[in-house]
Amino acid sequence: MSDALKHECGIALVRLLKPLEYYKEKYGTAFYGIQKMYLMMEKQHNRGQDGAGFASIKLDVEPGERYISRVRSNHAQPIQDVFKQINERVNEEMTSHPEYANDVAAQKANIPYIGELFLGHVRYGTFGKNSIESVHPFLRQSNWMHRNLILAGNFNMTNVKELFENLVELGQHPKEMADTVTVMEKIGHFLDKEVMQLYQDCKLEGYSKREASPVIADRLDIAKILTRSAKNLDGGYAMAGLLGHGDAFVFRDPAGIRPAYFYQDDEVVVVASERPVIQTVFNVPFDSVQEIEPGNALIIKKNGKVSMEQILEPTVKKACSFERIYFSRGSDAEIYQERKNLGKLILPAVLESIDSDTDNTVFSYIPNTAETSFYGLVEAAQDFLNQRKNNYILANRNTLTAETLQELLAVKIRTEKVAIKDAKLRTFITEDSSRDDLVAHVYDVTYGVIKPTDNLVIIDDSIVRGTTLKMSIIKMMDRLNPKRIVIVSSAPQIRYPDCYGIDMAKLEGLVAFRAALALLKERNLYHIVDEVYAKCKAQENYIDSDVINYVTAIYDQFTPEEVSDKIAEMLSSPEINAEVKIIFQKVEDLHIACPKNLGDWYFTGDYPTPGGNRVVNRAFMNFYEGKDARAY
Repeated sequence: MSDALKHECGIALVRLLKPLEYYKEKYGTAFYGIQKMYLMMEKQHNRGQDGAGFASIKLDVEPGERYISRVRSNHAQPIQDVFKQINERVNEEMTSHPEYANDVAAQKANIPYIGELFLGHVRYGTFGKNSIESVHPFLRQSNWMHRNLILAGNFNMTNVKELFENLVELGQHPKEMADTVTVMEKIGHFLDKEVMQLYQDCKLEGYSKREASPVIADRLDIAKILTRSAKNLDGGYAMAGLLGHGDAFVFRDPAGIRPAYFYQDDEVVVVASERPVIQTVFNVPFDSVQEIEPGNALIIKKNGKVSMEQILEPTVKKACSFERIYFSRGSDAEIYQERKNLGKLILPAVLESIDSDTDNTVFSYIPNTAETSFYGLVEAAQDFLNQRKNNYILANRNTLTAETLQELLAVKIRTEKVAIKDAKLRTFITEDSSRDDLVAHVYDVTYGVIKPTDNLVIIDDSIVRGTTLKMSIIKMMDRLNPKRIVIVSSAPQIRYPDCYGIDMAKLEGLVAFRAALALLKERNLYHIVDEVYAKCKAQENYIDSDVINYVTAIYDQFTPEEVSDKIAEMLSSPEINAEVKIIFQKVEDLHIACPKNLGDWYFTGDYPTPGGNRVVNRAFMNFYEGKDARAY
């Protein structure tokens, strides 16, 4: 993406269903689970490169033996650093104790990280935080085995303040107002209550305190705990949790905003944020990997029983469409085809922008993640060209010569790799100060492939802020001396902030919003901005379910094409010689291309939870009041 979006996060969970000796005999190592976790986390590094964490639990250990291990890293290559630490510790023990080599029981008893239950997480740092304390998994400790809670998630809550206050009302004293900590403490509270209730039941039934412990573990109702904990959650989430004795769960939000997939056989239960991760790591077919349904939790009991239980009533499914456009790995069979369809569906608008002159047009893409939609665009363009050839042949079949036919068939859609990203420069542009010159040189261009009579069509995943387009891409493309530069976004115009996991918190950062404001000024309609502010301000103390998104009125006066044209004008500059056009995907065509992921609130303002409307109004008020603050 020309403007990098940060998105959190990726989860990986593995539960081994057989004794460790089984994996040693079949796969040659009792560290089978750790190896699979490394692969699952590495194949989700696209979902977060700022931090990584790993936790493991050993089942059925004796009192006094360590059964939970955790390691986290916020180093430059966090996944590699996590497993480097694990490997060093394992190798240290194996070197010091060669007698462990073929003794799985001794390995489990004496070597950390080896176990039967594993949870991993990769993340991007949002809110400007990337300290080690912000890296998942989080750990809530207790001397009672079943009250230990390990939590990791791909989520953002819109109502963290409310959740925080709920904890305070319960008598707790949370150490910070962060969604992960708040959610963990809420689950922990109801876990504690359930454990204490079960203990009282066991006591009445005549169990001793020691005898009660395994009975409590067996009777713990995870679905009941989650239902109580999730009552007031508002956000997008896929959260995974481990309990110290060996129960595990993965719980998904009622609108299915954040993704989660699982696979189960007689050896393992596996959960990941993306389907192809499981397919590749465990070599299983597409149909064997299932989606955790919205509002449901996959629950894995310590005894190996696996169930899917509804925690919250599912709402209209609004799975994040950015997962399909950009975030998820394109190796998923469905996503690959959907991204090609995004390219195909936008061709009519591209043809209009180039006056259908494919002979004098070069097609390309920026960045590499846009390559699949580029293939779809080119395939559709080739179909258009073939139809044009067919029509010519049929119209001139009586006079067509072999030479003319050969010339006609030789005409092809022209494609080139015109921009090459210099990855080394990326690290230097994280700070706003003195970044313009560096941004201008993020891409190199391929000289000699564009003629002065050519249109140059460049497809991108999406256009968010427009900074890199203005400061780098358009300027670099103009050096090739094309007649016209057409920037194509496979996503619609991003008009509203996200509050469910994508780091887009401020309206003024969105180029579509700035373009709409510019149009309002030009047409003497800027009073609408004051009116929207007044309506947002009037709702400031409403409960979320009563809040209306009034920010949509900023765009209501204009067609999408008018906003696109204003964006093109704003992102061009006087020194650009080529004509610049910018084309965005239609929302309707996005839904055709990605029919299972209809979450489109950043394009339409149609938020999937009540908290979204409060967030967008707050973002608008922050803009109007000149506050440099996040809306959630």
